[in-house]
Amino acid sequence: MTASRRTETAGSSLTRGIYVPTVAFFTPEDEVDIETTISHATRLVQAGVAGLVTHGSNGEAVHLDHEERNLITKATRKALVQAGKPDLPLIVGCGAQSTRETIKLCRDAAESGGTHAMILPPSYYGGLLTTELIVQHFEDVANASPIPLLIYNFPAPCGGLDLSSDTILRLARHPNIVGAKLTCGNTGKLARVVAGTRDLDFVTFGGSADFTIQTLSVGGHGVIAGTANLVPRLCLRLMQLWDDGALAEATELQGIVARGDWAAIKGGFVSVKAALQRYHEYGGLPRLPCAVLEGKALEAQMVEFREVMELERRSSLAGGS
Repeated sequence: MTASRRTETAGSSLTRGIYVPTVAFFTPEDEVDIETTISHATRLVQAGVAGLVTHGSNGEAVHLDHEERNLITKATRKALVQAGKPDLPLIVGCGAQSTRETIKLCRDAAESGGTHAMILPPSYYGGLLTTELIVQHFEDVANASPIPLLIYNFPAPCGGLDLSSDTILRLARHPNIVGAKLTCGNTGKLARVVAGTRDLDFVTFGGSADFTIQTLSVGGHGVIAGTANLVPRLCLRLMQLWDDGALAEATELQGIVARGDWAAIKGGFVSVKAALQRYHEYGGLPRLPCAVLEGKALEAQMVEFREVMELERRSSLAGGS
């Protein structure tokens, strides 16, 4: 399939911008909290983000069964429709250890309202998997998936498995693989992927808010940033400053966002949920065995978010919401 034919499919629906991998919410009875899922997604959409992601690394996908995954994706799609943004992209994390289950998750995602599937490489049996087998996995899933795929390169949860730019560029030629999220933080790799896919309808996202302008500077299409659960307007402001050519101001804001992002990186999704609870009065607990910090340790963690949360509050007031 040619690049022009690909443009007629779904890849072009992913525009430049800030995408948010949402956290999962649970009731005190440890059931999926549909109401909070919808209200959180609505808040992010109203801030102006380009799209949402369910079941990313922030979304506790490994703590969810298939039915719960579908419930969260359906609720998020409902929020987009209710907010007047029915066409906003909804990317769904669908990575699994077998090709069979990955395909099943992609089909479930499509039926639940997802527009794209984001796939981590299988890694549990990483010592037995050659590059050729990993490429075959992605291509087999892409051939069977009813929605387009994004490659998700994040070595930390994959036992150190780190896809090379050569592998990503090879996969990018598949007509149903339309993008990549690089949480590896390798901006050289990101630049190579951007440069090597200019003739394709292929989007390349940074995987963290702390290298937003680094991503944009080499032609990347934005970031899929967990910290945007907390500070969506600040992340959008950072991208807008860069686009406007306000480089000094963008650089200063990038430093502030990076400090807040570091708190989220150190504390993981648990710290993001704790900060949502502290600053927005919702968030709740993670599923066991994960747990929030307590006492002085929690207070010290929340202090690390204070700077970005105060700037976000000012941005919200300035935006009238």
